[in-house]
Amino acid sequence: MKLNEIKDNEGSSKERIRVGRGIGSGKGKTGGRGVKGQKARSGVAINGFEGGQMPIYRRLPKRGFNNIFASEYVTVSLGRIQTAIDAGKLDAKATVDAASLKAAGVIRRTKDGVRVLSGGELKAKVSIEVAGASKAAVEKIEKAGASIKLLEAAKEAAE
Repeated sequence: MKLNEIKDNEGSSKERIRVGRGIGSGKGKTGGRGVKGQKARSGVAINGFEGGQMPIYRRLPKRGFNNIFASEYVTVSLGRIQTAIDAGKLDAKATVDAASLKAAGVIRRTKDGVRVLSGGELKAKVSIEVAGASKAAVEKIEKAGASIKLLEAAKEAAE
C-alpha cells in the first residue's frame, strides 16, 4: 500500500443531501419538513413540550438542594502519600500540608483544603497538617508513629 492509495472504505461516509433544490431532487419544495405547522418553520424550540400535557419535568417532585456554603475538599489516601514519599517527591522530615502535596504533584488544586482518607498503608513517620481526615485515617497515622494536625478543628474552635 502506498500513501496515494489510501482511501475510506466503501460506504463509510455518505454524501450530504442537498435539501430544497427543486422537485426533481426528491427533497425539494418542503425540503423534508412535511407541510405547514410550527415544525416546518425555522427557529423551532419545543424541547420538553408535551402537547399541553403536564411535562415530565413538572410532574416529578423536586428533590434535594445544593449547599453553596459547603466546603469542597480534595481527597488524598494514605497510600498515595506513602507512594510520593517513596518516590522522593515528598520530604518525610518536613510537614506534609496542602502546599507540599501540590508541589509534589499528588494533588492538582487545593480547593477548600485537603482531606486524608485511610486507603493504603503509611509507613513513614511524618507530620501531616490537613483540613480534615477520616477516623480510620487518623488511627492508621497514629499507629505508624506519625502525627496529624487538623486545621478545620482549629478553625471551628476560633469561631
